[in-house]
Amino acid sequence: MSDLPVIPFERSDLLQVPAAYRDLRLSEGIARVRTRTGDEFWLVSGYEDARKLFNDGRLGRSHPEPDKAARLSGSALLGGPQGDIATEKAEHERMRKLFMPSFSARRMKALADHVGDLVDERLDHLAKLTPPVDLHAELSFPLPVLVICQLLGVPYEDREYFGGVSVRMGDMLDQETSLAAREELGTYMAGLIERKRQDPAEDLLSDLAGELDDDGTVARLAGTVLFAGHETTVNRIDFGVLLLLANPDQLDLLKADPGLAPGAVEEILRMAVTSLHGLPRYAHEDIEIGDLTIRRGEAVVLLPGAANRDERVYPDPDVFDIRRPQPEPHLSFGYGPRFCIGASLARVELIAVFSRLFQRFPTLRLAVPAAELPRSEGRIADGFAELPVTW
Repeated sequence: MSDLPVIPFERSDLLQVPAAYRDLRLSEGIARVRTRTGDEFWLVSGYEDARKLFNDGRLGRSHPEPDKAARLSGSALLGGPQGDIATEKAEHERMRKLFMPSFSARRMKALADHVGDLVDERLDHLAKLTPPVDLHAELSFPLPVLVICQLLGVPYEDREYFGGVSVRMGDMLDQETSLAAREELGTYMAGLIERKRQDPAEDLLSDLAGELDDDGTVARLAGTVLFAGHETTVNRIDFGVLLLLANPDQLDLLKADPGLAPGAVEEILRMAVTSLHGLPRYAHEDIEIGDLTIRRGEAVVLLPGAANRDERVYPDPDVFDIRRPQPEPHLSFGYGPRFCIGASLARVELIAVFSRLFQRFPTLRLAVPAAELPRSEGRIADGFAELPVTW
């Protein structure tokens, strides 16, 4: 079946989702595709199908026979199978119990004022600079890094180090580089956890320091939280700014009423497809969905960014509407047992940014044409290396 479509499909505009995903969704539902590794996957780009499969305990991150597993890419994080089929569920539940209290909605609500203060500080700093200014370097990157560092208890002065490790960890082309970076970040976090045992503080790593961790699993997962806790939010700030600038009518609504920021953030989360890489899953037993049977050991890739543009759930799905009714929640944070533990934190940060940025800088605009923005290449997340703006 060499004529299978090869994913991810190319896109020239990072604010859009290639029409090929919609065409496959409408013509085939769950479609057979090939990845750039040459392996075959079932592509899930429909909203209801994605939600069902996110919630299906027969699909996992582990594979019954890992050596035979199809791979999406060379990424150590999201390229192929993770964990052991016999222990995956118990290990996942243990880790969520460890991490969830630190990311609870109640704790995030208490953090909101502090995050707002941090945004104000960054905007004060921005106001002292002479435009054009790189908004990515001055706001989008430092804010989420500062927040996740404070939450975890990671020294902010180490940001250049772990930022560099994160770049290598997010490499989707070179599996060896990505895997080595993941281990390096785990070792770094293990060292921090050991220091917290001697000198605990009010942070997540101090909470974890009391946990028995013979094989480094907790440290590796803490490294993944550090990676995911800043990387995805950085990109969504950049994408959110671009979506608002590309839709001046919606930006005018937000300027007139910053109370619309929560709705604007949900629409940014729905529409900002920061990656077309997708999330790999493997069938632990045969799964029947509709008239399709996914056989044990077969690979499935869930693509929330495409599912969030499903016209059967979101009328005019490619239209950016900050007042859009959302009777069904978007899938940007997943769904079900693996719903992202950092969702509340991301929302707090994004609302703090978008309720303030255009109030403080109402004439903010791109300093170069959008088509000329330099992109970050070869990583799981599509994003921008710089976001030059003026006002």
